[in-house]
Amino acid sequence: MAFEKITEQNSLHNDLDKKDIRQLLVEMNEEDKKVPFAVERAIPQIEQLIEKLVERMKIGGRLFYIGAGTSGRLGVLDASEIPPTFGMPPHLVIGVIAGGDTALRNAVEFAEDDMEQGWEDLKKHNISSIDTVVGITASGTAPYVMGALRKAKQHGILTASIACNPDSPVSHEADLKIELIVGPEFVTGSTRLKSGTAQKLTLNMISTVTMIKLGRVKGNKMVNMQLTNSKLIDRGTRIIVEELNIDYEQARNILLIHGSVKKAIDAYKIQNKI
Repeated sequence: MAFEKITEQNSLHNDLDKKDIRQLLVEMNEEDKKVPFAVERAIPQIEQLIEKLVERMKIGGRLFYIGAGTSGRLGVLDASEIPPTFGMPPHLVIGVIAGGDTALRNAVEFAEDDMEQGWEDLKKHNISSIDTVVGITASGTAPYVMGALRKAKQHGILTASIACNPDSPVSHEADLKIELIVGPEFVTGSTRLKSGTAQKLTLNMISTVTMIKLGRVKGNKMVNMQLTNSKLIDRGTRIIVEELNIDYEQARNILLIHGSVKKAIDAYKIQNKI
């Protein structure tokens, strides 16, 4: 099948500048409803990646997201949430974006067009053969991402791609491909919309399910979250109250002593021979 860049096709909605606010919102919402179904169709592909990713992280491997523009920002965002949510060290899931940290807030011209720089950026982290690299590009054509995946694959590193066009060039550079076919954007070519939403949902799945399988969640609770504010201390305290059937103040005290819900619960059970 010839490569077709659906992400650049004309919007299914015309004369946007002539419509009222309510009509625009309703039509945008109609388009957004298509996203979960596109992600659902890709679940077998996502599952295959997570299975291999968990195996590698259990032996010390790391997860790298690499992308440009919106795709790169989404990767950095997902990576940045892993330490506070799951209590993992910040070097285990790393987001790499074309143009560096400057590109998180401002567009860096032509950064995504450099075929060599992606691999150079990965090398700064001493990337190794037990790591995994996930390249994110809505169009599936970003040279920065394609070059990084090509080099990583040559060095025996597991690679995966996330794109929003079928059979895109980036899919041919990766060991595993994830294709999220959401159709044309509401504003023609604006892949920060449906494509970005689909990528965000997929990254949520990859990181969350991986952390669950690595033992960072108990039941349905974030027992390893960092206690970085009063809300999270309160949440952790209530988890301990529920788990150990003790009063709130006692639960809060042992939480603050041990620094995490899991450590507090384990210590209490050992001390009380539960």
